[in-house]
Amino acid sequence: MYGLIGKMIATPGQRDALIAILIDGVADMPGCLSYIVATEPSDANAIWITEVWENQASHEASLALPAVQHAIALGKPLIADFGDSVVTEPVAVHGIAGT
Repeated sequence: MYGLIGKMIATPGQRDALIAILIDGVADMPGCLSYIVATEPSDANAIWITEVWENQASHEASLALPAVQHAIALGKPLIADFGDSVVTEPVAVHGIAGT
């Protein structure tokens, strides 16, 4: 499996709009086992995204999907910055269908 955890900073007041775009753009991504969008209670603009993929190739292929490209185009103006990010190798999962 291939994992990613990353922080995105929305422009002030646009966090909920950016989350809606992120969630809408992830439907039907082959190889995506989990896509979690979470807010950071101590930062009104911060979003954390945790992804688990079957493999790195699945993740890379997802970036070319029309729905993902559309979400990127819509979301880009609402992103002020990116915070920390890390690639992970998930070794155990709970609650993810198909694993």
